Amino acid sequence: MSNETSHQNLELLAQALLKLRNTEEIKIFLKDLLSNAEQESIAARVNIASMLDQGVPYTQIERETGASSATIAKVSENLKYGNDGYKLIIERLKLK
Repeated sequence: MSNETSHQNLELLAQALLKLRNTEEIKIFLKDLLSNAEQESIAARVNIASMLDQGVPYTQIERETGASSATIAKVSENLKYGNDGYKLIIERLKLK
């Protein structure tokens, strides 16, 4: 898949997500879009990012989530040096 096609696909996905009106619609869409394993993996990464933001140690995150240290490290790396997507969603979740 070309870079342009990949960019267009991501744009379409972003626009589709913006059209959803509430959490129920989002969950229905995600269930159709993703496998159970993908849903669990993505949800776990958001939870891990939130725990890291709260200063929870890696060992406790491993124990409580069952995530590998490699997954936690990858989320931590993206939280610190990524595109700020995790930071954005964590801040917005705090405003609930």
